[in-house]
Amino acid sequence: MILPMLSLMGEMFLLILAGYISRRAGLVTREGKMCLTNLILYVILPCNIVKAFMAETGSHWEEMARVLVIAALIQVLCTVIASFSYSFMPAGEKAVFQYATVCSNAGFMGNPLSQAIFGDLGLLYTSVFLIPQRIVMWTAGVSYFAAGGDRKGLLKKVLVHPCMIAVYIGIFLMLTGLQPPVFLSSTVSAFSSCTTAMTMLYIGTILTDVDFKTLFTGRQIYFAIMRLILIPLAVYIPCRLAGVDPVITGVCTLLTAMPAGSTTSLLAARYEADELSAAKCVVFTTLLSVITTPVWGMILT
Repeated sequence: MILPMLSLMGEMFLLILAGYISRRAGLVTREGKMCLTNLILYVILPCNIVKAFMAETGSHWEEMARVLVIAALIQVLCTVIASFSYSFMPAGEKAVFQYATVCSNAGFMGNPLSQAIFGDLGLLYTSVFLIPQRIVMWTAGVSYFAAGGDRKGLLKKVLVHPCMIAVYIGIFLMLTGLQPPVFLSSTVSAFSSCTTAMTMLYIGTILTDVDFKTLFTGRQIYFAIMRLILIPLAVYIPCRLAGVDPVITGVCTLLTAMPAGSTTSLLAARYEADELSAAKCVVFTTLLSVITTPVWGMILT
């Protein structure tokens, strides 16, 4: 169990290192970095979302409904925490931590980790768990970075964003049980398989502008404790007290304990927020998750 988790963490950091070296060597220019951002946001991530919904649901509809309710409540909890926990920060940095509180990296790391610990059933529950987060990250999540603008115009843009369209398609496929033609599903799978590599590579390109002496700040530590320990505890304890199925409890807690979402850096760059704080936030919590994730894995099993 621990070895697959550590292996995934090691893979992610090697990909980040590859992006860092590529940027340092001039293989990725500043303009190229923006092109990389658009490619991930508008092509690769939507395919990853659709792919996540294309799992076999079997006869676990009642359990899936429980997972969905718990996941929705977790998003409400995270939104409330984000609303008051970072009021002392500058606007750009505040937006970064608010988004990272609401949106973890469960979308990228959740599937392989859940499958490694809980098997195929864990993978199915993960796909359901991510539905509320995917909706929130492209609605309320984006609003953190675009605060103060035209709310109606922002809502319209978010609702027709490629990632939201991917959510609509994915939910339709899951509810109807329909499967796209083989050539189409293979194309979606091919793009989806690039998600982790491309997002980690992108984060590596950002790190060329980061002063590593400033990585371990009080604010980063404050957020890491919130993201990796306190919020998962706020999920685990009530689930245990309520007698929720151990696999459902395990999947929901594990995914809540994931580090800051990689999209934090992407959206910070897209909306000109504090891109460096976003990169440090993702890297710092991912570093710490090498320790916290195996610990949570042992507790949950």
